[in-house]
Amino acid sequence: RKLQLVFPANMRMRMDHYIHIYIHRYIYFYMLIHSRQMEAIPKEKPKFYTHIQFQTNIGTFCIELYYRHAPKSCHNIAKLAEGGYYNGVGFHRVIKDFMIQGGDPTGTGRGGQSIYGKQFKDEISSHLKHTGAGVVSMANSGPNTNGSQFFVILKPTPWLDGKHTIFGRIYSGMSIIQRMGLVATDDQDRPKNPLKILRATPLKGPPEHQISTDIISMQ
Repeated sequence: RKLQLVFPANMRMRMDHYIHIYIHRYIYFYMLIHSRQMEAIPKEKPKFYTHIQFQTNIGTFCIELYYRHAPKSCHNIAKLAEGGYYNGVGFHRVIKDFMIQGGDPTGTGRGGQSIYGKQFKDEISSHLKHTGAGVVSMANSGPNTNGSQFFVILKPTPWLDGKHTIFGRIYSGMSIIQRMGLVATDDQDRPKNPLKILRATPLKGPPEHQISTDIISMQ
């Protein structure tokens, strides 16, 4: 006869309990070690600029670029920022509860030039809509007339869908955008007190990653 061990019910429950604890602890320590190993792997820098940080006379905001949907528009604004094109340029048009517009060195709303020449074609995507505050689009004077001007909406504007290229969103500093949207304007929607871009900086990665990278390089 084979010897069979029969444990009391309370002992079996206790053994199951300890086995359950052991398995959970094994999984926990495995995941902890694995996550630390992943953190130790150096991350590759993005090939393209992913964000643009705008320092203005009332605060800083950052745009996240949608390269997947609007590569030409994103490359255009990133290269303009890289070359200092927007430094000192103002926001010439502000309409409360609608949008703020800038990027025209002439300040008239009729100027500005792209890196491709005077104008370039729209990049309208059915996946992107003007669904809410913080969406960033190219300003134009009709189809395929994009240059250097852009605007940020302050509320949903579905009537702009299909008419303007959406190339990004406000990544950080939305409170600064909202403050801009509340400034006093004249009868032509121009701010009575200038809203100026002091410096536009294209970034490879979000601004918080850029700051940490700078700190590391200084050590």
